[in-house]
Amino acid sequence: MNLTRSFVLALKGCAMGMADVVPGVSGGTIAFISGIYEELLDSIRRFDITALRLLAKMRFADLWRHVNGPFLAPVLLGIAVAIFSLARLMTYLLGHHPIAIWSFFFGLIIASVLLVARQIGRWKWSTVCSFAVGVVIAWWITVATPSETPDTWWFIMLSGAIAICAMILPGISGAFILLLLGKYQYIMQAVADLNIPVIAIFVVGVAAGIISFSHLLSWLLKRWHDLTVAALMGFMVGSLNKVWPWKEVVETFVDSHGKVQPLVESNITPGAFEALYDKPALLTEAIVLCVVGFLTIYGIEQLAHFVQKKRKH
Repeated sequence: MNLTRSFVLALKGCAMGMADVVPGVSGGTIAFISGIYEELLDSIRRFDITALRLLAKMRFADLWRHVNGPFLAPVLLGIAVAIFSLARLMTYLLGHHPIAIWSFFFGLIIASVLLVARQIGRWKWSTVCSFAVGVVIAWWITVATPSETPDTWWFIMLSGAIAICAMILPGISGAFILLLLGKYQYIMQAVADLNIPVIAIFVVGVAAGIISFSHLLSWLLKRWHDLTVAALMGFMVGSLNKVWPWKEVVETFVDSHGKVQPLVESNITPGAFEALYDKPALLTEAIVLCVVGFLTIYGIEQLAHFVQKKRKH
């Protein structure tokens, strides 16, 4: 693999990492629209019995090839770099310019949905039903109220598995799933306190969840490609409810740093936002940034087509 492709994969990983630090936005969405989703799933799926045998025999070169290391390494590196370097920036922007950031992501997701729709060969009633199911499930997740759940080891492991599955699904945020399961603050506190037993159990759940779920998704994409893509597209449409720029905070919670954070929010109109909070709705800026987000995705798509044409010639 040449350095150019590795660099491009690392950039796509960075974009995924940026999305993962934004509440309500999924890194899976970025992987899906950047054209690496299916290869990413397939690479994760290769962490199987064969990989364990190669590791036990210390055949590291064969293991590297088996798990598609030349692809997976730059993507994971990009994700890690983005999470550790951009988390503070995204937190600052969401805290000080939430309408602008959410508007940008709103436009980005709309454009992504339209581009993903092109991957569906033929729309039939079954495809439409699959799309509708995806919309309903994602919409329900975004409006569900977080619940009280046990702190037992099996539920912590289950939470890790479910959260990581959600993280690789386009349109669904793993952090938001943890919030719904009532484990977001608990896990964040465990990380802050370096509670190794809790972190270890959670990581085991994450590993088990992502490997098993990637097998399922890869199988679905190969066997029922259009139905699966339609459902994933539905998840993205349903998630638009979460990234609507103007919200009213209904319930709050105190995070591991002692700061009050929104827990349950409801969407409101720009006019209602101005009346409720006595702040400008910044409607013009929101529309501009929504368009910028929309055009950004199409710009990336056109650039990808240009690069592909150059390679062919």
